[in-house]
Amino acid sequence: MSQFVHKDSIVRQIWGTSDTILLVFAGASAEFALNKAVDWLYFTGKLPKDPLGRLFSTVNYARAIVFSEETSALKAIDTINAIHGAVEKSRGQNIPEWAYKDVLFMLIDYSIRSHELLQQPLSIEEKQEVLDVFNRVGQRMGIKNLPLTYSEFQITRKKHLEENLDNGNLTKDLYKQYRKHLGFVRYRLLLESQILLLPDSVRELLNLRKTSLLTPMISVYKLFRSIKLDWMIKEILLPSAYKQDIKRMNIT
Repeated sequence: MSQFVHKDSIVRQIWGTSDTILLVFAGASAEFALNKAVDWLYFTGKLPKDPLGRLFSTVNYARAIVFSEETSALKAIDTINAIHGAVEKSRGQNIPEWAYKDVLFMLIDYSIRSHELLQQPLSIEEKQEVLDVFNRVGQRMGIKNLPLTYSEFQITRKKHLEENLDNGNLTKDLYKQYRKHLGFVRYRLLLESQILLLPDSVRELLNLRKTSLLTPMISVYKLFRSIKLDWMIKEILLPSAYKQDIKRMNIT
């Protein structure tokens, strides 16, 4: 049966590595908190109660779609639509289309940024392939006027970051929840990872410094990974509740 993403795609390489996915998670956690539509994530009460679980759920849906055959992937996307539709019906409002785009855009952008940080630079063709895959997800969700080329995406992405993000009360509350659920050391690791990864405008909104304390450690981590000892670092740093889920992310 045909796959939603062909087996040789760079997207499978990116989303088949737990290191990369964890960085996507770090970037998404920042933008979810800053997004002006974050009140939608608070509406059901599930996000503040379990912020890590909610964010992992979003990332896992994207990952499941990437590695599914066509029919299953489309069903997964339809399930996402149904969940959102139920929330909209309960609140009596529609989630703004720009908010759907924001989530799609962050998955595209952080997929590319994370891979380039931990692996190697991507060609324009590979970046376009990442865009094409997530555009197919967006089109199935009924999102209109998506950027079709990577250069167009960069312009649209910049505009969305300028218009749709704000460090408000819910941002501060969500970061308090991150700290509560992660503990001090892992929370600091999250912040340092975000400094490494986030676009300048996003990092500045969060009042994070320019240089991450993790920068000198990237080469060390790559060395550990090359000799198959990166699991030792993950064993120490990762929340125990998610260790098995994270191990299963390694496919490629």
